[in-house]
Amino acid sequence: MTDLTKAPEPRLDIPPRFRPSGVATAVAITIGLVVVHWYAAVQTNTSPKELLEGWRGLWNFLFGVDRTYPNGKTIHQDGAFPLDLRWSETIRPGLEYCLLTIWIGLLGTTLSIPVALFFAVISSRTTNRFAPLWLTGRAVMSVLRAIPETVYALMFIAAVGFGAFPGVIALAIHNVAVMGKLWSEAMDEVDQGPVEALRVAGASPAQSAAHAVLPAVMPSLLGLLLYRFDTNVRSSVILGTVGAGGIGFFIKTEVDSFHFDTMMTYVCMVIVLIIVIDLFSAWLRRKVGTV
Repeated sequence: MTDLTKAPEPRLDIPPRFRPSGVATAVAITIGLVVVHWYAAVQTNTSPKELLEGWRGLWNFLFGVDRTYPNGKTIHQDGAFPLDLRWSETIRPGLEYCLLTIWIGLLGTTLSIPVALFFAVISSRTTNRFAPLWLTGRAVMSVLRAIPETVYALMFIAAVGFGAFPGVIALAIHNVAVMGKLWSEAMDEVDQGPVEALRVAGASPAQSAAHAVLPAVMPSLLGLLLYRFDTNVRSSVILGTVGAGGIGFFIKTEVDSFHFDTMMTYVCMVIVLIIVIDLFSAWLRRKVGTV
C-alpha cells in the first residue's frame, strides 16, 4: 500500500539537448555546397569569361571562316551551317550509319538479357536468401558497372580491331550490370505474400521465382528493358567516336577532316534518330504498362 504521507522525491530536470535550427542547418549546407563547387570550378579551370571571349571561334565553327596562308592565298573553310545535304555523299551513308547504330544498341541490349536476369535473381533478397551468393552477385555487378562502356570498347578494339563488334560487346557487358541491378530492385519490391505462400508449401527458390516473382514483375522488367535499349542506342553513338562503329565513328572522322558541315548533318540525323527512338520506346512502355 502506498504511503500518502511520504513527501515525493525531488525531480531533476535534464537540460535540453542542443539541436541546430533548420535555418542554421540550411545555411551550413548552402555554404558547404558553395565552397565545394567553387573548388571544383578552380580545379577544372572553369571560366565564363573565356567562353564569352571565344565567341569568334564558335562563330567560325558554325558559319565558316576565310583563312589566309603565308603564300597569300585565301581559302574559305566551311562551317557547320549550311548543312551538307548531298544525297549520295552524305544523306544516304548517314542513314546507313544510323541503322548500324541501332543494330549495335539492339544487340548490346538483347545479348545481355540472360546474364542480366541471372544476376538479378541471385542479387534479389526476394529470390535469394543465401547471403554470400547475394553479396557476390551485387559485388560483381558493381565492378562491371563501375567501368564505362568506352573503356570496354577500347579493350575489345585492341582485341578484335575497329568496327561495330567491339561496341556490341562493350554495351552487352555494361548492360548486364545496369539491367541486372534495375531488375533485382524491381524484384525486391514485389508483394511477398505469394512468395511466402509458395515457400510454406515447399517450393524451391527457383520455383518461387518462376511462378510468383517473375510473373508479378514482368511488366516492370519489360519497361526497364525498353528504357535500356533507348539508353544503349545513345551510348552506341559515343562508342563510335572511339572506333566502335556506328555513326559516331563518322562524326569524329568528319571533325578530324574539318568537314564541319557534314559533321553537323550527321549530328542532326542523330537528333532525329534519338527522338524517334524516344517516342517509340515511350509508346511501347505505355503498352507494356497496360499488361
